[in-house]
Amino acid sequence: MQLKDATILITDDDPDVLTAVRLLLKPLVKEIVTEKNPENLPAILSRQQFDLVLLDMNFKSAINTGNEGFFWLNKIKATRPDLCVIMITAYGDIDLAVRSLKQGAADFVIKPWHNELLIETIKEAIKPKGKTTTTKPGSKDKGPQMIGDSEIIRDILYKLDKIAPTDANILVLGENGTGKDLIAKAIHNASLRSEKPFVKVDVGALTDSLFESELFGHKKGAFTDAREDRIGRFEAAQGGTLFLDEIGNISLQQQAKLLSVLQNRQVIRLGTNEPIPVDIRLICATNLPLSELANEHRFRKDLIYRINTMELMIPPLRYRGDDIELLARHFGKVYADKYMKPAPDFDNKAIEKLRQYSFPGNVRELQYTIERAVIMAEDSILQPKDLIFSPLETQAAAPVQTDFNLNSLEKNAILQVIEKHGGNITKAAKELGLTRTALYRRLSKYDL
Repeated sequence: MQLKDATILITDDDPDVLTAVRLLLKPLVKEIVTEKNPENLPAILSRQQFDLVLLDMNFKSAINTGNEGFFWLNKIKATRPDLCVIMITAYGDIDLAVRSLKQGAADFVIKPWHNELLIETIKEAIKPKGKTTTTKPGSKDKGPQMIGDSEIIRDILYKLDKIAPTDANILVLGENGTGKDLIAKAIHNASLRSEKPFVKVDVGALTDSLFESELFGHKKGAFTDAREDRIGRFEAAQGGTLFLDEIGNISLQQQAKLLSVLQNRQVIRLGTNEPIPVDIRLICATNLPLSELANEHRFRKDLIYRINTMELMIPPLRYRGDDIELLARHFGKVYADKYMKPAPDFDNKAIEKLRQYSFPGNVRELQYTIERAVIMAEDSILQPKDLIFSPLETQAAAPVQTDFNLNSLEKNAILQVIEKHGGNITKAAKELGLTRTALYRRLSKYDL
């Protein structure tokens, strides 16, 4: 959508703000409506269609929530889930504004704003979202590619563009093989820390004895094999990004040590008592669903809040539609170059075979499938017989249903459909054959 075709509603209890925005946007947009009292929002939205709402975060209204913006944002999203909302906030409320992104806001602007920045923010919010690559700011070199044109990938890339330049801690969720490490590197490359180190640690593979030494470092003689001083991964990532993969697999004892470092922003090497300040941006990833992380017998809630300022859910490949073909052709070219073969084409039946397969191993499994096909194929046009899926993944993809309690079946069906649609309640309700209200009742019933 072009800015000149947009109808915009701005809600702010400051008449000066309303006047300023109206004068600024009136020559640029189709229509602008201003409203001082947020309690009139439901009535206004019921009688007129808008493309975007500018919503203040704090009003002098009867609703005493401390941050009324969240209340009215949720009200808007409950009735118009697809409506684009930009939050208006004072500088001191930036943390609240970042939280609003998690609750469905498209963006936020800070008072007082520059007119050009406000206009660009609105343009960005109303245009079709998405791009296929991320790049370092001010650099011509491309970072890691997240290939795809599906709606769910466009949404992820849009969020990535918003959160990458901040220092917010990010939790990346998704099944094995979905590309969580690729997302973490892309966030780093698009951040203000892109010229500093990116350090990855598979913390799920560290034993208790190695955990502190690997992350925090040690002095010579701190333990039997400590033959020299060594800095830990936190110090190695100084000024840059630390990516902790498989964070859901660390023990409660390890979680306590990690939490202490994140709270104090300093590490103490094994064998010393000297605290060393650290300045890092933290990205964590896990294949566990957030519901399992919320189990305090498994994971500390205070640590979840520390690592999860923002979260990104990476969808399984089976939910990405046409992206499967895009990725297959991409990997075909990559491995054709690697093995000095002509770039392959795909027979229509081969594409259909790829589309019909569930890919329990996700993008990683597709990558290996195409590599194998490029190596073994007799012809430059890949046929269905050239596409051989991993028997290990195929066997793992067929879990046996053991709980046939009707409530459990319904709860699991709701979770799967909501995940499939990336949290879009409207689409999930439609597929389940429910109204949005009925689905919300069930979400409340199962405490989802």
